[in-house]
Amino acid sequence: MLKSDILVCGIGTKGLVYPVTENKKIVLEYRCWANMLQRCMESYKHIYPTYEGIQCVDSFKYYPYFYEWCNRQIGFGNTDEKGKVWQLDKDLLIKGNKLYSEDNCVFLPHKINTLLTKRQNDRGSSPVGVSLHNMTGKYQANCSVGGGKTRYLGLFLSVGEAFNVYKDCKESFIKRLANEYKHQLDPRAYEALMKYTVEITD
Repeated sequence: MLKSDILVCGIGTKGLVYPVTENKKIVLEYRCWANMLQRCMESYKHIYPTYEGIQCVDSFKYYPYFYEWCNRQIGFGNTDEKGKVWQLDKDLLIKGNKLYSEDNCVFLPHKINTLLTKRQNDRGSSPVGVSLHNMTGKYQANCSVGGGKTRYLGLFLSVGEAFNVYKDCKESFIKRLANEYKHQLDPRAYEALMKYTVEITD
C-alpha cells in the first residue's frame, strides 16, 4: 500500500497533490479536513455523543478535493479581531444537519459559530437560556453575548416567559453580529443568520 493510500482517521484519503505542512506547520486546509474527519469517526462519537450521526460526503473524504473546495469558499482563511481562524460550520444553513457537504458548509467567525453551538449537557433539563433560581423558585434568563460574557435578563414566573425573553435577546444579538460581519460572510450564511430562530428545543 502506498503511503498516500493510508486512510486518515480511517475515513479520508490524503493523496500527494497538496501539502500537509508548510514551514513545519500544518496547513489550514489539512487541519480543517482532519478535524472534520475526526468528528465523523465512530470512536469520537463514543466520547462525544452529540456528534452521533455525523458524516461527510465522499467528495470531502479526498483531501485534494477538500483543499480546492476550501480555497473557493468565502471566509476560508479569514481571522477575527483576536486572530482566531474562521471555522467550518455544517448546520447553520440547515439547522440540525449532520452531513458535511459542499451545499451545507460555510465558514464562520468563532464568535458566531460558538453562539450557534448547543450545550445540552451543560444546562440539564431546562430550555436553552433558562435556569431555575433556587432562592426565589423563579426562572432566570441569561444570554451569552460572546467573549465569554453573559447578559442577565431577569427572573420570571414561568419557563415560557423566561425563554421568550432569552429568545428575543439571542436572535437580536445574532442579527447584530451578522451585520457586523456582513461584507465578509458568504451571502448564504448572512441570510441564514438574519432568519435564524431560536427554538425551545435547541
